[in-house]
Amino acid sequence: MAEATKNQEEMSFLDHLEELRWHLIRSVIAIVIVGCAAFVMKEFIFDTVIFGPKKMNFPTYQFFCKIATFFGITSEFCGDSLPFTIQSRKMAGQFSAHIWTSIWAGFIVSFPYVLWEVWRFISPGLHKKERKHSRGFILVASALFFLGVLFGYYVVAPLSINFLGTYQVSKEVLNEIDIDSFIATVRASVIACGIMFELPIIIYFLTKVGLVTPEILKKYRKIALVVVLILSAVITPPDVASQIVVSIPVLILYQVSIYISKLVIKRDAKREAKYAK
Repeated sequence: MAEATKNQEEMSFLDHLEELRWHLIRSVIAIVIVGCAAFVMKEFIFDTVIFGPKKMNFPTYQFFCKIATFFGITSEFCGDSLPFTIQSRKMAGQFSAHIWTSIWAGFIVSFPYVLWEVWRFISPGLHKKERKHSRGFILVASALFFLGVLFGYYVVAPLSINFLGTYQVSKEVLNEIDIDSFIATVRASVIACGIMFELPIIIYFLTKVGLVTPEILKKYRKIALVVVLILSAVITPPDVASQIVVSIPVLILYQVSIYISKLVIKRDAKREAKYAK
């Protein structure tokens, strides 16, 4: 009897693995389909999106140029062009960059669907009321991710490219940047900010499983500030202004996460009191 029960549990675990496998397969298929569409739209993906922050008519540069002009300050954001060139040093460099950029574009655009597949996998393990209260999970998580992506693309990426692309240790050294390095800078800025903006969602689930409380978040707020500054230093150029620009929205999200954690604790306490009656 014990052996039969054990086999039944083992089959149940294998069934879960099989279900997870199909969710992952469908997610990969969605990414590949969107990636193929991005592969075909080569001119738009590269000339408009990827290499957009290299052009001085990029909205971010125009914005900072107008601010500098208003205050009568000379700024590099008002230049005609950035003093560096992008090149490919490998035989298959451009083709490889085309493929991998298409895959990453597929992941970013397909992110809501990937979240939906993840939700379909974990939702059967939740209580009916938990599923009801978490109904807007995909919408909120997707909105935060795309908000982070836009912030990374329009703020972090151009600041990084402008600083690193114009930095010189000597006039004897020319900035001839490899295409992989340039794309990696844009990709890291976009993906990192997209993930960082998921902080409220992460705190929500950590609070639900009891690993985080509002008190813990408040207690370690100073440590969180240091962590945020370190993360900002990693994904931005090494200047204080850029780090502050990135830190501000993350710190706001941290405060929002404390509020969300309070709501989760209060809601769970009310539910337990109701069941206790």
